[in-house]
Order: sequence, then structure tokens, then C-alpha cells
Amino acid sequence: MTFEEYQNKSRETAIYPSLGSNFIYPTLGLVGESGEVAEKIKKILRDKEGVINEDSRKEIAKELGDVLWYLAQLSSELNLSLDDIAKMNIEKISSRKERNVLSGDGDNR
Repeated sequence: MTFEEYQNKSRETAIYPSLGSNFIYPTLGLVGESGEVAEKIKKILRDKEGVINEDSRKEIAKELGDVLWYLAQLSSELNLSLDDIAKMNIEKISSRKERNVLSGDGDNR
């Protein structure tokens, strides 16, 4: 499945206030779901000495799926293509690698 296919298919399941003109709702959902990923990782560090077993991996995958869903909705609300975002990001980080500036601060390095 491509990012474009996912974005289009996931949009069919989007139900929230002012769908099509509400970038706030998916932004808040993205932050919330990202927090759930972080919470699961935190508990693995605390309770399992940082060892991720298959059950934990599956639970994290579910949360990452939710992150992806909200990312797709936010992108749609902003009339952005996930395919284009992915390509742009790879170009950006590849350029940083070539220029030996993967580490450091700032988006425009």
C-alpha cells in the first residue's frame, strides 16, 4: 500500500467536527496518540528493563497505526499528500547526510 492509497482509504473513516476544514482536531489526535506510543515505551523501560517482547511490539504497532491515521487526516486537512511529504523528508535528510549535518539544530541546516 502506498502512502497515497492509505491517505485516501483512511479518509473514508474520518468522522470529526468540521471535517475538511478542521486541522485542529487531527493535530490534537496526533499529539495524543504520539503520547500513547511514548507511554508504552516508558512502561517498557520502567517495568521490563527496556526489553520489548512480541506483545509489546504489537501494542506499539497499534499505537503507531493511530499516529499514522491522524497524520493522514492532518495532511488531508492541509491539502498535503503523504507521498509528497515522505519524498520531501527523504530528500531533506539525505541532503543532511551528504553535507554531514544530520546532527545539530534547526530545520534548515
